[in-house]
Amino acid sequence: MAHTACDHDHHHHGVAGDALAAELTAAEARCAAAEQRLTAPRRRVLELLLEAGQPVKAYDLISTFAVDGPPAKPPTVYRALEFLEKQGFAHRIESLNAYVACRREADGHAAAFLICDCCGATREFEPEATADIIAAGQAAGYALTGVTIEAHGKCADCKGE
Repeated sequence: MAHTACDHDHHHHGVAGDALAAELTAAEARCAAAEQRLTAPRRRVLELLLEAGQPVKAYDLISTFAVDGPPAKPPTVYRALEFLEKQGFAHRIESLNAYVACRREADGHAAAFLICDCCGATREFEPEATADIIAAGQAAGYALTGVTIEAHGKCADCKGE
């Protein structure tokens, strides 16, 4: 996701090794508790998102899906992404048309992202304004199903701090 204007080392914080195995085991347990299945394709897409540690476009997931052999078919990856979003394991970042793993366990939490336009690093946090947004939606007669906030700029590393 790095932009061409970025001329320094990138600093992405994906997970690997034991931490990755623990995340996937926790995801399987959450699915089982919700009477859902973390099928092999769903697990693989989640694994790729966790390893990336940054937003990933669906077609990049498709091309890296298979460890050995041809890439996955697009419907397989898109169905997996839909499941992961619905279960709270991933978020779609609209402005980037990309997906990022959600490592928070709270169901239905509001998602806010700080997105570096230079290196693509993305940080998720829980916005304090969520209650205000929900209240405004209710006052306007909306039944909100989700709140996602995206803020763009440069991370501390890219702006030289």
